[in-house]
Amino acid sequence: MAGTSFYDAGPLKQIAVNLFYGWGYNFYRLENMLRADDQLVRAKAAWLLGQAHASLDEAERTWRREALPEPTRARPFPDPEALASAQAIERLGQSVGALSSRLHALPVPENDRMTQRYRREAATLAELGACDERLIGQSELLRHLLEGKPPSWVLENRALIEEGVAAIEGTLRQRQTILL
Repeated sequence: MAGTSFYDAGPLKQIAVNLFYGWGYNFYRLENMLRADDQLVRAKAAWLLGQAHASLDEAERTWRREALPEPTRARPFPDPEALASAQAIERLGQSVGALSSRLHALPVPENDRMTQRYRREAATLAELGACDERLIGQSELLRHLLEGKPPSWVLENRALIEEGVAAIEGTLRQRQTILL
């Protein structure tokens, strides 16, 4: 139906564009594309950390199933070393899960007139993009490091995992300083 005037690109397009501009949005502004990319990258990094968290949860369940048998009359209490190891894996999982949750709550620069006036928004978002690249790389490395590993490997390499968590926390702190 090429001959209909249901959507006349002239006046209707102008109304739509004015509405979007009134809401403070422009489809083709670099800042809006960078802001959307930042949110997408953070969601992907949080997903990768969620996968790492799931691997640690599986390792903890396996360890508890294998190293902590049901209590008996002869052994009513679990082995303290095995219990401490299970708790160490659990703490690692909690720290990775907390990072994933933190990623979802991270702010991006506001799209308001004051931000645009006192800060170069596109440059700030570009710096965040570089920081997010490192964040994705660190998250993928941690996920790959933990994927399918047995609990004994996790316990032996606990320092390496903690180092990865600390590196991601450092990247998140650096990201916060960019926004200040």
